[in-house]
Amino acid sequence: MATKKNQISDYSESSIRVLKGLEPVKQRPGMYTRTENPLHIIQEVIDNASDEALGGHCRNIVVTLRADGGISVDDDGRGIPVGLHPEEKVPTVEIVFTRLHAGGKFDKGSGGAYAFSGGLHGVGVSVTNALSSRLEITVWREGKVHQLAFADGDLVEPLTSRSPTREDKKSGTRVTAWPNPQYFDSSAIPQAELQRLLRSKAVLLPGVKVTLVHERTGESQTWQYDQGLRGYLTESLAQGSNADLVIPLFEGEQYAGRDAEGFAEGEGAAWVVAWTEDGNVMRESYVNLIPTPAGGTHESGLREGLFGAVKNFVEMHALLPKGVKLLPEDVFARTSFVLSAKVLDPQFQGQIKERLNSRDAVRLVAGFCRPPLELWLNQHVDYGRKLAELVIRQAQTRLRSAQKVEKKKSSGVAVLPGKLTDCESSDVSRNELFLVEGDSAGGSAKMGRDKEFQAILPLRGKVLNAWETERDRLFANNEIHDIAVAIGVDPHGKHDNPDLSGLRYGRICILSDADVDGAHIQVLLLTLFFRHFPKLIDRGHICVARPPLYRVDAPARGKKPVQKLYALDDGELTAIEDKLRKDGIKDGGWAISRFKGLGEMNAEQLWETTMNPDTRRLLPVALGDFDLEASEARFNMLMGKGEASARRLWLEEHGNEAEADI
Repeated sequence: MATKKNQISDYSESSIRVLKGLEPVKQRPGMYTRTENPLHIIQEVIDNASDEALGGHCRNIVVTLRADGGISVDDDGRGIPVGLHPEEKVPTVEIVFTRLHAGGKFDKGSGGAYAFSGGLHGVGVSVTNALSSRLEITVWREGKVHQLAFADGDLVEPLTSRSPTREDKKSGTRVTAWPNPQYFDSSAIPQAELQRLLRSKAVLLPGVKVTLVHERTGESQTWQYDQGLRGYLTESLAQGSNADLVIPLFEGEQYAGRDAEGFAEGEGAAWVVAWTEDGNVMRESYVNLIPTPAGGTHESGLREGLFGAVKNFVEMHALLPKGVKLLPEDVFARTSFVLSAKVLDPQFQGQIKERLNSRDAVRLVAGFCRPPLELWLNQHVDYGRKLAELVIRQAQTRLRSAQKVEKKKSSGVAVLPGKLTDCESSDVSRNELFLVEGDSAGGSAKMGRDKEFQAILPLRGKVLNAWETERDRLFANNEIHDIAVAIGVDPHGKHDNPDLSGLRYGRICILSDADVDGAHIQVLLLTLFFRHFPKLIDRGHICVARPPLYRVDAPARGKKPVQKLYALDDGELTAIEDKLRKDGIKDGGWAISRFKGLGEMNAEQLWETTMNPDTRRLLPVALGDFDLEASEARFNMLMGKGEASARRLWLEEHGNEAEADI
């Protein structure tokens, strides 16, 4: 025990370490980039060149894999500014590569250099610099050649300028990076991914030539598309399968004008959509040229728009058979598409920008793509009927599948708890049950839910700690009894083989307040499921809903209208405030509301932030890196009645790691 006390007494002012400059990136690179290989830090440089092309300032992008292990990215854009920054009194190009929150993409006003860009977090190429053993920059700008170099993120060769030779009279930027292998699982850049990335840039930038050069072999590949999205999708479908199109390609693009309500001028999307009877579907989406392989709200908007148009056509022409109800997945199941959205202020999930989280993008894309498809289908009724037949077949197949599940269920069904507000659908794979903390929040959830597939079970107070409760005594607790009956699965052990045919919901979502009490309720429910319903965790049926803790009301700025922004925690709130400052809003110019509990949120807010599948952030529960025995030992230490001394020791050792909500 003496050792533990000494450790605690060592926690003093000198224990607090302030990470400056690029140190946070070097300490925890996984928070800023993908660390399997260096492709993403090179993509940050490629994205900067692409943003120049997107603004119409660049016609050629060349990526060179050098023989010495370096990677060069050349563009013939305007060149990064090299003069002294007016506030920092340091060459601007140096700031871009050494400051985590600096760049031309924060300035979205009328005079901004990049009205639309992939950059949001402001850490892009500075992360490339931090994780490279050497990085060299050459800028051709304003009739001169400017050069500087870094090593491990530190400036080692300050900016120098010279007059150009006859050969290098041009404008543009060359960035050459040598990724530091100590930060990556593998130092090799995956060639197929790099080629796919460069090809997609060429597709999304019609007329721009993108070239990949292998210095060691002397080989090179060039991509240049004049047909853009249409040619890309047609080519990709031909390579994947020879399936015939059900109707001709549906393509279009639309962008908001100066007077568009709720959207900034220039926001919108371009899309190409194909429906095929069989074969593989091909789906790719982008936001401001950034690939979003995990999709996001712009894809949800396309899905919503296509569904609305097809559903309207089917109903207008009375094509739907009796007893069949169309769902969005019926329209989307055989859909291939390429979607390129332009969003003024994109909010991404994570620094690697795999998924778009901007809630407005659902309405943006849906509102632009639905009307032209409705118009086209009603102008070409024969094609509309062919598409309707395909969609209705998908719905009938889904219904038959759901009926098969129903037949497996036993006839002796327990009476469902009276406080359960059930959903209408019998499709177990789609249905969701929300276990909601408190009756008031349960009321908001009932009003805000989609009653088609979302059920609500309000819980009164804290659920019993069921870690040491015998299985045959579980149902003595009313809350646990109601949960088990609503789910349709009996309690079981980790080595049992329970009958899951009675499972009534594909997702069981724990929905509690975003504060400490809410976290406690989450732990109690997770304890119940881990101890007495482990197969539900094994099969991925248990999730934790993530309601926001804060709402930020931001005023109109530049092209952007008034916004309501939601933050899950203090970290996200700080990031939002930093961003508002960068956008030119002074401190105090925005209002912050803290939700004391779910009951404070009205039905619309709860739906938009926490329950809508298109805009929520649902956390699936899994054992992760722990095996079953290790997880059981940890739960026993945390939840066992006789483990107080072990808990105390663990808290003394790890207490300083906690983020206290005081």
